[in-house]
Amino acid sequence: MKFSVIIPARDEEKNIPGCLESIRAARDAAGADVEIIVVANRCTDRTEAIALEAGARVVRNEDRCLSKIRNRGAEQASGDVLVTIDADSRMSPNMFVEIAKALSSGIYVGGGVKVIPERSSRGISITILIFELFVFLTGLCGGLYWCFKKDFDAVGGFNEKILVAEDLDLARRLKAYGKRTGRKFLYMKWAHIVTSCRKFDSFGDWAFFKFLFLDF
Repeated sequence: MKFSVIIPARDEEKNIPGCLESIRAARDAAGADVEIIVVANRCTDRTEAIALEAGARVVRNEDRCLSKIRNRGAEQASGDVLVTIDADSRMSPNMFVEIAKALSSGIYVGGGVKVIPERSSRGISITILIFELFVFLTGLCGGLYWCFKKDFDAVGGFNEKILVAEDLDLARRLKAYGKRTGRKFLYMKWAHIVTSCRKFDSFGDWAFFKFLFLDF
């Protein structure tokens, strides 16, 4: 089983070293065959150089749609399993081990993993609780996705007609496709990513609620 990890990145020289290091650690823990594809999107810093120095393949892209950026990376993948992760996130060391177990079982079409913020506050904690409730009610999740490339292709990849929540849209379609083919979409709680809180840093730890009630 070969993994292709897709990382969209725009000016991520501060974050991408940690992301790449976490992928290498998970690769070594699993003894897995892993290729890393960084989609450098309109970068003006050392993102591309850092990726190359770490042994990743770099695909240059000028699109302004995250779905298109992710899809361009997936098109270059040679692995039979796709994993998508953002440059400001770090995967747990057991990631490839657990994905391999899940997909090898034949029970799962793919899935996502638990998301842990790099810092905590009351606003962030309540936001995460709401997200966990959403996961419980819908069976959908975000953060990092994994599936066979053939199944990714079967559902048409990321929807390039939408600009936001493209990850949850993919999860919804993968889940539906899995149901039609007798497989489940798995929210993997025993593997996780730690992700930056830069959106909270920019907009405030209560930003979710501010945006939620903005029109009221």
